[in-house]
Amino acid sequence: MNIINNLIRGNRLFKKYHLDEFKEDLDYSIQNGQKPEVLLISCCDSRVTNDFMFGNKPGDLFVLRNIGNFVPPYESVNDFFSVAAAIEYAVNILNVPNIIICGHSHCGACESLYKDIPDENTNIKKWLQIAQPVKEFALKNIKLYSNEEELYRATEKNSIVFQLKNLLTYPIIKQKYENKQIQIHGWYYNLSDGSIQAYNEKENIFEEIE
Repeated sequence: MNIINNLIRGNRLFKKYHLDEFKEDLDYSIQNGQKPEVLLISCCDSRVTNDFMFGNKPGDLFVLRNIGNFVPPYESVNDFFSVAAAIEYAVNILNVPNIIICGHSHCGACESLYKDIPDENTNIKKWLQIAQPVKEFALKNIKLYSNEEELYRATEKNSIVFQLKNLLTYPIIKQKYENKQIQIHGWYYNLSDGSIQAYNEKENIFEEIE
């Protein structure tokens, strides 16, 4: 059975066995509009499965996925307006009270910062420029890492911190954050064991979520 047939079969099973679990909430949201409490900015990586990872139900998360879970700084929104539009919609229209930037281990985008990208991949190269400060920061501290794997894992976590800073360059987010109308979280998901670490800004460390 090929993957397309698997997806069709999966949809049939969903409708038969699971849709009723969410039907009441879905009908309500169809009539009254969606009211998610979280804007989740996560990676396109096929191994990052937001619904399974968090056990959420339809309507809980407004999800923005892109390569590397990057947030372009506000001054560059004209170059990356799709991301900016999604953030604007979540914050201004849906009034989400939480934003989570969720990076993950073994992230191809973060590893690609240290690789040569073929010239024909012009959009990928432009997109990765958002994280150039992350790469520069890591290379300045290269002596802290004994091998490439340590460098990559550190880059993944440092990237989350940089994206949080980029998020606060958006005037509406900065205003709501300072007025305590919105909370911002940095999470790191480990593909190997499914664990999540949360960024502690005060201590500048990632701590396991129990």
